[in-house]
Amino acid sequence: MGSDSALLNVIDVEATCWEGQPPPGSVHEIIEIGLTVVDLTARRRVARHRIPVRPVRSAVSAFCTALTGLTQAEVTRGVPFAEACRLLVEEHAAKQRPWASWGAYDRKQFARQSEAGGLPYPFGHPTEGPNSTHTNAKAVFTAAHGLRRRPGMSDALRIAGLPLAGRPHSGADDARNIAALVLDLVDRGAWPAAAG
Repeated sequence: MGSDSALLNVIDVEATCWEGQPPPGSVHEIIEIGLTVVDLTARRRVARHRIPVRPVRSAVSAFCTALTGLTQAEVTRGVPFAEACRLLVEEHAAKQRPWASWGAYDRKQFARQSEAGGLPYPFGHPTEGPNSTHTNAKAVFTAAHGLRRRPGMSDALRIAGLPLAGRPHSGADDARNIAALVLDLVDRGAWPAAAG
């Protein structure tokens, strides 16, 4: 990677979830962070990471395991959320590097969970608005394709003519698929220049 490389972190999180409302006292917590690093200049994916995260205020439900493939035993071996944020900052340049996700959920979940835990937000500030380091890839895709409704990631891959790789609702696999969509938008000249 040359010094002129523009690196972008593409992130997808999975969180504790339930078929209905959370059990009393439980909250949605990040249990997996999938990260694919994209070199926008070279137009390729250059790294792939997965950070399992240990929840403290909720447990992985059977519904959540069926959806994500993650089990309580697996996430119990994960790192605390504070450590996951430290890894993002120190090993993945999260404070300096722009980032993208499919929709606003991931950004909002990081903001909520950081605030709830009294932890610094791991990405550049502000968390939203025109100066945010975050790009909503779903919104960019929707505009680039002239769609009226914002598609889910699987539908977007189909629209773009790209394969769905791996397991849906796996943070690592979803981040890799979203990165493919970002690169497709770069190739179409539709990725915003300020977003990396």
